[in-house]
Amino acid sequence: MRRYFGTDGVRGEAGKHPLTPGFVLKLGQAAGAYLRKVSPRPVVLLAKDTRESSDLLEAALAAGLMSQGVRVEHLGVLPTPGVAYLTRHLKASAGAMISASHNPYQDNGIK
Repeated sequence: MRRYFGTDGVRGEAGKHPLTPGFVLKLGQAAGAYLRKVSPRPVVLLAKDTRESSDLLEAALAAGLMSQGVRVEHLGVLPTPGVAYLTRHLKASAGAMISASHNPYQDNGIK
């Protein structure tokens, strides 16, 4: 099995493997299955940046998580530290940020 996550999440050019909607859907399903094992009612906070591909990747990730019974709270456009803060403050099971930070505009990522 190939490893997709590094120290900064999974990143790459949006629309190309591994950042295709199909792969991100499967990623959400896998994360959701894990969260259901460790929490009876998991909640994931999901935020994004303003890249063109962020909406599509957000929808795919959310669909995968929800298919496993995870409640997803969409935070909209938010800086990464905001997701970390709200995940702790609201005692959510996890937080995810869709962003490629400083990388080129055609890239995106999930961390």
